[in-house]
Amino acid sequence: MDATQDVLGPGYEAIELPLGEDAEGPLVATLVRRRGPEPSRRAVLYVHGFVDYFFQTHLADFYAGLGFDFYALDLRRYGRSLRPHQTPNHVDSLTEYFTEIDEAVRIIREEDGHDVLLVNGHSTGGLIAALWADRVKGRGLVDGLFLNSPFFDINDSLLMRKAGAGLARTLRPRFPKAVLPAGVSEAYARSLHRDHGGEWDFDVAWKPLAGFPVRAAWLAAIRRGQRRLHAGLGIDVPVLVMASAGSSRPSARAQAKVVLSEVDAVLDVEHIARWTPRLGRHVTLVRIAGGMHDLVLSAKPARDEVFAELARWIRGYLD
Repeated sequence: MDATQDVLGPGYEAIELPLGEDAEGPLVATLVRRRGPEPSRRAVLYVHGFVDYFFQTHLADFYAGLGFDFYALDLRRYGRSLRPHQTPNHVDSLTEYFTEIDEAVRIIREEDGHDVLLVNGHSTGGLIAALWADRVKGRGLVDGLFLNSPFFDINDSLLMRKAGAGLARTLRPRFPKAVLPAGVSEAYARSLHRDHGGEWDFDVAWKPLAGFPVRAAWLAAIRRGQRRLHAGLGIDVPVLVMASAGSSRPSARAQAKVVLSEVDAVLDVEHIARWTPRLGRHVTLVRIAGGMHDLVLSAKPARDEVFAELARWIRGYLD
């Protein structure tokens, strides 16, 4: 596949993956590649979350330091793959993403010649990665899974989770792009960006502080995927799940009582702990004190702990 220099600059390449067309027009995904300083047979594939894209270069640095070639996938209608004619982040089923993951894995293994593959998913990407790994079990395509604050359930009361899912199912057949009264916390995104007191820089056109609208088809797809996971998956490789030690409901009242930079302000971490055993027979759960929703964007002490735990797990299961 032809590669061009990525927006992240020297050392990063972008490979466009054509995905045909749908009702909105042509579809693509984008595979970002960063090779290590020495030839390697080991690789990692990163899959981002909702209202997100790959920009965490220090994560690529970490993996390169362990001897991994690094790849990241900007899914259809996200980040590098979002086109003007498209509805940002829209999808009808999470299984649609399996097409670009399959192609990325083919390139990593067949074209680039890697024997060992770790898949690293964050938030919605963690849910997608888990469902994909379950689908390809027994085929030897993946050797391990690292899920960073995976989106295993909705951070709300049982009543509101059922009401939201019911509304999404009702609207989806006729009004799949109907906007629902839900969304990602703007306070969380602001706490990340360096222009608002955070530590990180990212493109707010691709990751807007106010997020993108939550639409009926997307939420229905998420709930179908979550129910599938809750029923139990059969992932046949070691899985590492990490989550913050604390969380906050996405309401102004709740957020006023916590420091957003020290908790998961997007998901309920107890949901993550509850559903982690449903992934497969070989899972490890690690809780990170002071961790944010994207654990690798946490303050340095928590971030260092994340990388130390991940390195220990990799040495134990992928060496």
